[in-house]
Amino acid sequence: MQPSPTHRASFSIGNEAAAKRVVDVLTEVFFEGDAAVAAFERPDGQWDVTLHFAEAPDQALLRELVVNAAGNEIADTLAFDTVEAKDWVKASLEDLVPVPAGRFVVHGSHDRDRVAQNKLAIEIEAALAFGTGHHGTTRGCLLLLDHVLKSARPQRVLDLGTGTGVLAIAAAKALHRAVLASDIDPPSVRVAAENARLNEVGHHVRVIRATGFAAPDFASEGPFDLVLANILANPLRQLASPMVRHLAPGARVILSGLLTHQAPAVIAAYRARGLVPLRHLRIEGWSSLLLRKVG
Repeated sequence: MQPSPTHRASFSIGNEAAAKRVVDVLTEVFFEGDAAVAAFERPDGQWDVTLHFAEAPDQALLRELVVNAAGNEIADTLAFDTVEAKDWVKASLEDLVPVPAGRFVVHGSHDRDRVAQNKLAIEIEAALAFGTGHHGTTRGCLLLLDHVLKSARPQRVLDLGTGTGVLAIAAAKALHRAVLASDIDPPSVRVAAENARLNEVGHHVRVIRATGFAAPDFASEGPFDLVLANILANPLRQLASPMVRHLAPGARVILSGLLTHQAPAVIAAYRARGLVPLRHLRIEGWSSLLLRKVG
């Protein structure tokens, strides 16, 4: 069956700081799975911001958001069109080289033969789900996971908001044990399960659809020694209390999906609930955090 076209909105903005500010606003407004937001620098120093939607967006609302975040002049460059669903993801992946992150290397099928034998290869196919490994947040999570695994062997692992499943696959490959992965978005659940099978850890990775910690699976398979959550700043703050209830004593938590200026508020939310920060990675303007539950 021919994939349905995706809906695209794009505009240009003058510098990196302004682009990040607008991307921050847009990612806070659109829930996970509603839109994929990306910003790329052009050779002339301008930045192109692009949003992809599975369904036609409310153009008036989006224009108002851009006006509020960047002004009328920037909003005047906002353009809408449609593209084939496979084009924007697959084409971008084909142009990207394998991404190393400690012992892990994330790659597309076209780079399968370029991964060194002593690395844990994670092959991610083009799909309408987040987490190809090329974004700074995913790389930050993988680097922190590699750091944790140098001194610990967590028994119960959760990948919350799994996207393409890359973090769950990485943990399963390194630990050779069961990993629970969850996502609110049905296509992501399907894609993550398919990628786990592709990477030969389908017998270790179980993917469920769930909002937050509402599903009974979290209670039955926890408490968790390690949680990976590459989501967004606001949901991470909201999940602090329910997450702590599902953590084992001394559990480690890896959080990402937040811009660097958002990190202090997220750290404060978790510190107030008994988690202390251990490491803070900053990659491409994004922060990834490693915290540990005290007691």
